[in-house]
Amino acid sequence: MNDKLYNNWHSMSDKSLMETIGFFVRHHRLKKNLSQGTVANEANISRSTLSLLERGETVTVATLIQVLRMLDLLFVMDAFQVQKQVSPIALAKQRKEERERARGNKKDGTEKSEW
Repeated sequence: MNDKLYNNWHSMSDKSLMETIGFFVRHHRLKKNLSQGTVANEANISRSTLSLLERGETVTVATLIQVLRMLDLLFVMDAFQVQKQVSPIALAKQRKEERERARGNKKDGTEKSEW
């Protein structure tokens, strides 16, 4: 199940999503050649809690963050950054209001026109 690439996260059950997260953590732990005990110790959680996470069982978000931090995987948090988006209509209005020409400044308003 976890060897497939899922593009449609909406169609997955909560359990499948948790298992995918657990597989991700386990994969990166093993890639770094770290035991569950070592990671759990460094993350200040119990080994059984890490085991629950890797099996896709329920753990707290704080636990997940501690493990991601220990494994140097906090880059996944980039997906949670909120980007300010401007609607196309607001962008068009903003561009319409931009100046296209500059006027010369009158010093004290007493300059007379030759006209």
